Amino acid sequence: MATSLLNSVVNIKVLPALREQKPVLANLLELYAYDFSEFIDLKLGADGRFGYKHLPLYWEDGNRYPFIIMVDDCLAGFVFVRRGSEISDNENVWDMTEFFILRGYRRRGIGMKVAHEIWKSFPGQWEVRVIDQNQKAREFWQNTIDAFIGERNYPITFNKNDRCWTVFSFESK
Repeated sequence: MATSLLNSVVNIKVLPALREQKPVLANLLELYAYDFSEFIDLKLGADGRFGYKHLPLYWEDGNRYPFIIMVDDCLAGFVFVRRGSEISDNENVWDMTEFFILRGYRRRGIGMKVAHEIWKSFPGQWEVRVIDQNQKAREFWQNTIDAFIGERNYPITFNKNDRCWTVFSFESK
């Protein structure tokens, strides 16, 4: 029986995703895409799935790192990290490519703890981008980054591919 989401969090783990967990990540990506479809025009494929064409690259490209988030031994989300920026094309920056916490685990400090753990694991320059329409994500990243660096971070607005993004840049030491 699954642990009640109302219980306090006992144990958060951010684990490197193994190749054999690719189907699990593919399923979680469907939930992520569904949430994200509120902000951008994502279409279902003929198979009824959104799909994520870059998923295989996380085991083929040495600059990509997939993680699964577990809370009290239950799946709670995933993180994809990539070396190289999607926005600025800077090859030396770490990019929080995808970040997803299941709705039942949100607003409990889990996302912040996970993000901080990832940033500590990959020291250097970071970029976190948020599509402007996603106000809750902008607020989450602002608070999470400010807490991590210990001061206010001032993001920039960036336009790429006819989309407006808020981009946070900071350093993890």
